[in-house]
Amino acid sequence: MSFAPLKIGKYTIQIPIVQGGMGVGISWDQLAGTVSKEGGLGVISSVGTGYYENKVHVQKLVSERPLDAANFYSPEGLAKIFENARKICGDAPLACNVLYAINDYGRVVTDACAAGADIIITGAGLPTNMPEFTEDYPDVALVPIVSSAKALKIICKRWQKRYNRLPDAVVLEGPKSGGHQGFTYEQCAMEENQLENLVKPVVEEAAKWGDIPVIAAGGVWDKNDIDEMMELGARGVQMGTRFIGTHECDAHDNFKEVLLAAKEEDIQLMGSPVGYPARGVHTNLTDLIATRTGPDIKCISNCVAPCNRGEEAKEVGFCIADRLSDAYEGNKEFGLFFSGTNGYRITEIISVKALMEKLTQGE
Repeated sequence: MSFAPLKIGKYTIQIPIVQGGMGVGISWDQLAGTVSKEGGLGVISSVGTGYYENKVHVQKLVSERPLDAANFYSPEGLAKIFENARKICGDAPLACNVLYAINDYGRVVTDACAAGADIIITGAGLPTNMPEFTEDYPDVALVPIVSSAKALKIICKRWQKRYNRLPDAVVLEGPKSGGHQGFTYEQCAMEENQLENLVKPVVEEAAKWGDIPVIAAGGVWDKNDIDEMMELGARGVQMGTRFIGTHECDAHDNFKEVLLAAKEEDIQLMGSPVGYPARGVHTNLTDLIATRTGPDIKCISNCVAPCNRGEEAKEVGFCIADRLSDAYEGNKEFGLFFSGTNGYRITEIISVKALMEKLTQGE
């Protein structure tokens, strides 16, 4: 099957492959810029931009970490990431992923628009007020992430009533993705919640609101998977973990080594201060969390609202901002390494160009 281009608002993605937004620092300028250059949609993660370029874009550090959301989500860092990504991809469409659960959500969305994002993608909660923050940027396309037809219906009804607009596309994420899930632990294992069983009902719901393009995500790995999603009615796919196995991925080499060494059983669900189960690689940190002997939880960055200034972090046994940033900096002892269920299938590091060829032409 050959792929038709993907239309998102005013933008045309020549190859309908969206690279998932991965923070802290896994998908920044090098990865996102190159994916867009190669015809897909590169997605810059807005999470942890205070760590970009060795934290030079931060006003205040405490214990070498950005202080509070204003610095953890550094507007200057995000602007510089977009500037450098544009040097790679030129005028090709470029997106930004902004998690709904973060502190300063509205401000970060506006920062991303000001930095030059063509498309904003938001998950980790139902972004019912997302259009509110892009009113000064009418050309910016808005793409919520959902896990069910019901969630899409709620968003469409709210957006239409409050803002007289609808999503330009929607990402449907199944429970095999890396990072945070839109399901409980129990729901992640249920047959009806597997991506292949969710696509049709979401495509049907999307059709009721003016044929909103559906982008399938979570466990999509190769051309066969993409073909399957397209046959079910998706117009595109989103893939995160597989892009970690590229030279251009902004992740530290140690992060890539963790995935290269991972076995299938090493990739597990875990608790998270965000309030959703998260999927990552079982490492030394996992064992420390289980015995409550991990690093101190100080909540310097105040990154996500559900954590309640470190209260949830203490419940689950780790600070997500500190541990993700440790992974970005290559700390294998204390780093948190998110991965989708297929992360163990990365066996070599290749170029984005070579990966896009594999995904479009088959292995």
